[in-house]
Amino acid sequence: MAKFSGIVGFGVPTEVRSGVWEDVITERTYFGDVVLNSRQLRDDEKVNHDFSVNNSISIVADAYASETFFAIRYVKWMGALWVVSDVTVQSPRLLLRLGGVYNGPTASAASSA
Repeated sequence: MAKFSGIVGFGVPTEVRSGVWEDVITERTYFGDVVLNSRQLRDDEKVNHDFSVNNSISIVADAYASETFFAIRYVKWMGALWVVSDVTVQSPRLLLRLGGVYNGPTASAASSA
């Protein structure tokens, strides 16, 4: 079983102006294990194939992750950001299932703006 050490991005909905809500992204570093390591390439009659992974990463959760697991948006792994498609609570761990490439807001983009 491979080890994991990386960034997990949390997106908490916050009202930035009256009636306007945006995800405010915070990143935290976690450690754990890569439980499942696989990939998928879908050919849905498109010019470019959809690439996704079916990996599962089990992280050791701190109090913040345990309380806000619903807000986990992405994981930085193998040099890319991946969507967290499913989170399973297995105290004291969280099992994160990864999907396609994440293209949403990040903490670094918000701090540079």
